[in-house]
Amino acid sequence: MTETKQAAGGRTVHLALVQFESVLCDPAANTQKACRMIAEAAAEGADLVVLPELFSTGYELNIVGPHVPELAEPVDGPTVRALQDAARAGNCYVVAGLALAYDMAGVPFNSSVVIDRQGELLGTYDKQHLWALERFYFRAGFDCPVFDTDFGRIGVMICYDMGFPEVARMLALQGADLILCPSAWCQEDMDVWDVNAPARALENTAFVAAVNRYGVEDQLVMPGHTKVCNPRGHVVAELAEEAEGVLHVELDLNEVVDYRQRSPYLRDRRPDLYDLVLLP
Repeated sequence: MTETKQAAGGRTVHLALVQFESVLCDPAANTQKACRMIAEAAAEGADLVVLPELFSTGYELNIVGPHVPELAEPVDGPTVRALQDAARAGNCYVVAGLALAYDMAGVPFNSSVVIDRQGELLGTYDKQHLWALERFYFRAGFDCPVFDTDFGRIGVMICYDMGFPEVARMLALQGADLILCPSAWCQEDMDVWDVNAPARALENTAFVAAVNRYGVEDQLVMPGHTKVCNPRGHVVAELAEEAEGVLHVELDLNEVVDYRQRSPYLRDRRPDLYDLVLLP
């Protein structure tokens, strides 16, 4: 599939966005289920499978938080290795959110890994804007990498990052055609979810795939509503049912070029006027 896309110059991608329900503090069980869902999505033709924020541990930090130091894994830990095997077996890219501890000692990061079709780790993204209790258990990230695939360039932001236009803009300025947002977004803030995803897509003339968790963790309710927005800010696909599930959608990333000609927000920026944005 990789060679065919590259040879044809194709930029279509079949997304499988997994609205995942986690078992709290049980990475082994969650990873086993995730790998099964990756295999099923790959069998349906998925090029890219995306799992939400902290899929391997669950999110409710009143419960999970104190266990983060022992639940966090290195990038060559068992969860990432299993995801690499699943990506290789399914010939698909995988993006998944989990707690990562790098070589440096101390507090881990709320991260996402990006894995290619051959099971190679292309890199990681560490959440930059920490929400509420996350500040007690995670370090904030400081970089906005983009990743080249055989269908286009992708970027990753995580949950609360989507509320800050600068993150998506930095990804778009590096040529991201598709911005992924693995999330654990709560029910009482779904009105913000429904505004942020289309807004980030429109102002950056990029596709945005916002992949939410599903489940009830103590008092935290995450209803899903995983969605994809096109570069015009229109929702082109959404999981309406509040349940675990997989949203399959095929995108033609060549459309980004056309949208950016019709709505040239990136071209017509005036960086010389934006000094206030850089002030604390």
